[in-house]
Formats: sequence, structure tokens, C-alpha cells
Amino acid sequence: MNDVRDPEAPGRLLAVERDELVPLLRSRADGDFALPVAACPGWTVRDVLAHCSSALIRVVEKRYEDGVFSPASNDRDIAERADWTNARILDELERGMTEAGPLIGRAGGALDAIALGEWVHAGDVRVALGEPGAYAGRGLPDALALLGTLTRDRGHVPLHADLDDVDEPLKLGEVSGERPPGRFIGDAATLVRLYAGRPVDDAAGYELAGVEAAELNLFGG
Repeated sequence: MNDVRDPEAPGRLLAVERDELVPLLRSRADGDFALPVAACPGWTVRDVLAHCSSALIRVVEKRYEDGVFSPASNDRDIAERADWTNARILDELERGMTEAGPLIGRAGGALDAIALGEWVHAGDVRVALGEPGAYAGRGLPDALALLGTLTRDRGHVPLHADLDDVDEPLKLGEVSGERPPGRFIGDAATLVRLYAGRPVDDAAGYELAGVEAAELNLFGG
């Protein structure tokens, strides 16, 4: 895949997720928003969505000083929306997914992790709701592109991924020659789960060599 960052990728990724996730959420009963999200212990679907919407609005309003995305700050953002209706949170999420993408794209890569994190959280919500398509779907090509640039920019462990459901191999991390690249063989959703620190489906058949799964976690925690 292309090693050059595509500044349009964050906007495309968020727009696709907006068009697919928001209508799905608007069709769900209010009780579904209280379901726990296994990937985010202590958070419900509503909490994850409130976190996602607030993060995007911070980008739109240019309120993302150092430390603003810390766990404590995230909890404050969620608490500030405690008396909002679910519909209002979805309205803010839809606005954020519409307006933040181009701004993230023009930031030169500094905010790319926000776009990718939003997409990963959308997968977390799908899992909680029992919906198919978690960590996959139409946004996958742009998500993988962002994953590639993020892992390179952060000097992450090098990995060569041969994906069952993507034609071209994916080179991830910083290939400096100091460490030979690890090797992944499997489907793209499993690769995303590993990099996002999410549990891998027991039925997912994949191979990982030359690197430990914990080393791939891009977001920590």
C-alpha cells in the first residue's frame, strides 16, 4: 500500500462511518445505549458515543491542548453530557464526523489518531450492539492507510501484513533495519483488533511471528 500520507483519508473515513453508524444508532431503542462496551471497561454505548462526539467537537472548535484526551479529561467530557438525550449526543456526533475530518486531514498527521480512534470505537459499539462489520466495512481501506502512517510516524515495531481480504500487503511501523519486521497473516479486522488492543475472536485464524501481540497495541492501556 502507498507509504505517502493521504490528507483526504481522515475525512473519507469519518464520512463513511457517519453515513453508516449514525442511522443505525438512531434506529436503536434507548435501552441499547446503556449496554456495556467490553473494550472500554466501565463505559456504556452512550459513554463511548459521548466521548467520540466530544473529541470531534474539540477538533472542530480547536480545543485540544496537551492532555485534553487524558482519561480524566475524557471522563469530564462524558459527565458534561450526562443530562443530554441520546438524540442530542448523536446530533453532536454527526456534526463532528462531518466537520472534523477535513480539519484532521489538514493537520499534517498530528490528529490522525483521532480519526482512527473514532473508527475503532465505532467497531466497539457494533460489538456491544451485536451488529456485524466491527473493525471492517467500507472504511477499512482508509483505516488501514491511517494505521500505516501512524505506525511509521510513531516509530512503531515493524510488521509485514499479508491480509486475506486485502489485495496488497501492508507494511507497518518503522523499518529502520535495526529489527527485522514481524509477520502477520490473517484478516484485516483481526489486525485492527491487535493494533487497537481489542480482544481477538477465538475463531479468527491468524499467524503472528517475530513480534508479540502486546507490542502491536498502538493506543496503549
